[in-house]
Amino acid sequence: MNSKQKKRAPLGADTADEGLDLADLVNVAYDRDDSYDSYSNDSNDFDFENRIVSPTEAPEDIDPEASLRPRRLEDYIGQDKVKENLHVYMDAARLRHEPLDHVLLYGPPGLGKTTLSNIIAAEMGVNLRITSGPSIEKKGDLVALLTNLNEGDVLFIDEIHRLPRMIEEILYPAMEDFEVDFVIGKGPTARSIRIDLPKFTLIGATTRAGQLTTPLRDRFGVIFKLELYTPEQLARIVQRSASILGIPISPDGAFELASRSRGTPRIANRLLKRVRDFAQVQGKAEIDAATTGYALDRLEIDNLGLDNTDRRMMEAIIRFYGGGPVGLDTLAATVGEEAVTIEDVYEPYLMQLGFVSRTPRGRCVTRLAYEHLGITPPPGSGIPGATGTQISTFDVENE
Repeated sequence: MNSKQKKRAPLGADTADEGLDLADLVNVAYDRDDSYDSYSNDSNDFDFENRIVSPTEAPEDIDPEASLRPRRLEDYIGQDKVKENLHVYMDAARLRHEPLDHVLLYGPPGLGKTTLSNIIAAEMGVNLRITSGPSIEKKGDLVALLTNLNEGDVLFIDEIHRLPRMIEEILYPAMEDFEVDFVIGKGPTARSIRIDLPKFTLIGATTRAGQLTTPLRDRFGVIFKLELYTPEQLARIVQRSASILGIPISPDGAFELASRSRGTPRIANRLLKRVRDFAQVQGKAEIDAATTGYALDRLEIDNLGLDNTDRRMMEAIIRFYGGGPVGLDTLAATVGEEAVTIEDVYEPYLMQLGFVSRTPRGRCVTRLAYEHLGITPPPGSGIPGATGTQISTFDVENE
């Protein structure tokens, strides 16, 4: 190795001395390609307004002093089928004195995939290493991570669908045979080295299971889909979080907050912190339904969890395009957002509510959207209840 070459600590290693040389050795052997960097600049990366109802993790969601994440399976609320099956799998693994089979968790963001991985490691009594797909840029990074694991440890890879394809191929023998092969040198002097790995559990989390390659997906023995939470489940989560934060909340207040949280615990906990601010400033000893409703109305979050951005997008379709259909790029230009932002952030929840539909010709709003916004459908829209009066821009703005 060139003496001028700067050594780089392996990703996720607690003590870098042992893994450092191996990571550098593997990275030099593979001759880092600029194509790896192109994966880190994923085309799906985008900047958009940090909405309070966004299910993506925000810095304020990470509170080291009062973590709201449950640490045991019995404290985990919701996902009952996942918990029951996971409990059986972990008990069986402990009886056989083996690590848990590799686990794939997929579903919308904010439903508890990272929390479940922490719980699995705690229940199995092993260490947890956390990383993400975009942060693993070179093969040496992954090899260093794998070789620094102990017997039975859990390696959690978030956004595993964004793992570069050439790096992903190292996981195949690691997951099946607990060994990794790599080539050192070039040409006639090249030779293959095989490293045995300790038996470990890989937990992959993704919001886009369809983007996983078939070879990788087939190597997971346990696959769970996390569903959106019911308001009743979210109300229990809110009450538990409120007790941790040190402010009581009434059952009605918890249910009111839960019903506006889009079925996502992360959003419920985030809204709870903001409602707590209003309650404390008003001198309330307990968060009740009235305080919750007042605070969320101030945040412009309606009774279905829609914020001003959601309503603005639906009103734009009604105001400028008569309810649709309108193309995605045209709609993005109208509301001033990126097309991928509308497709990945705004549309999913609106489609779950039945407010927006996708057609071959573009996006359309439905009768439910008109009813929610309190707007009468225009004539010729094909929507029941349409009248002969055309909607004007003034009408929409004053509804």
